[in-house]
Amino acid sequence: MATILVVDDHTDIRENIAEILSLAGYDTIEAENGKKAVELARGSKPDLIVCDIMMPELDGYGVLHLLRKIPETEHIPFIFLTAKTERGDLRKGMEMGADDFITKPFEDVELLAAVETRLKKQSMLEQKLAQSQQQTVNNLLQDWQSSGLLNLDPDNYSSTVLGKKQPVYREGKHPQYLYYVKSGKVKAYKLNDDGKEYITNLYGEGDYFGYVSLIENKPYEENAEALENTELTLIPKDVFLEQLLNDVTVARTFIKRIATEVKEKEDRLLQLAYDSLRKRVASGLLDIHDKLHKEQGSDALIELSRDDIARYVGTATESLIRTLSDFKHEKLIEMKGTRIRIVEPEKLRKLLY
Repeated sequence: MATILVVDDHTDIRENIAEILSLAGYDTIEAENGKKAVELARGSKPDLIVCDIMMPELDGYGVLHLLRKIPETEHIPFIFLTAKTERGDLRKGMEMGADDFITKPFEDVELLAAVETRLKKQSMLEQKLAQSQQQTVNNLLQDWQSSGLLNLDPDNYSSTVLGKKQPVYREGKHPQYLYYVKSGKVKAYKLNDDGKEYITNLYGEGDYFGYVSLIENKPYEENAEALENTELTLIPKDVFLEQLLNDVTVARTFIKRIATEVKEKEDRLLQLAYDSLRKRVASGLLDIHDKLHKEQGSDALIELSRDDIARYVGTATESLIRTLSDFKHEKLIEMKGTRIRIVEPEKLRKLLY
């Protein structure tokens, strides 16, 4: 059974809370002040902390602040108890990373429901985090949405339909939405001083995009455009940020994964600068397949123009066509008009090493 640390300087209140939790089957630890709470949390590592805000010596905000700075306690769910109902107190606590609030006086059922909900969510989150190390940001958002950690259901928001080559957003514009691809395909790209295009990312059905600029609160550093007739769901910026920042562990994991994706983009730029053309084309084909066609399986056909594949790989279209012809002759791929099917993905992948 879960262990819960109860922190309150009022003995009667603290003992009453501990008794309610004990009767519900939880193990409890009690602390009469903030300093004692920090010591007990570090030593016993409880599964959840229920803590009063207004206490002498070290208040609840101080307890939360210190515990969030310690690696072994930073992820412990934290519920504030408060007799104050001012909105500023609630907002301050949530910004610091509190998971929930209970306002005194409260009913036994209200306390138990808050504890049970938070413990269930923490258990689910730990399972998802254990699976998240190799997931892309899109995988995380999709997984967290389906499991209920985030509420970003595309059906709850308005959508827009774009024709081929219609812009989603332009470089320098301020972000207003998190985008979700209901159908179609989108490319993100940058233009150099000569107007040459380099495709930085591709998004297909089920993908979210536009989150980096939302998190950084900066104008877009690239352009986005529909590759074909595309329907996008527009999730308002404030909704996305509120959902994401509602749980400090979710936010931290998400931001770490963004940092990893930025590093992967930097590695890709190095590959474009130093790898052979064969390596770059092989990597590009595998990448495009995984981004846009992975759900369709090994028989999926890459339906991207030669120009766009060349812009993704970072080469001239003529050079790309020659390399694709070589791959076809080597029976690594098949070409049906403008469409490409990867026949030997493992052999193609070996070209990268």
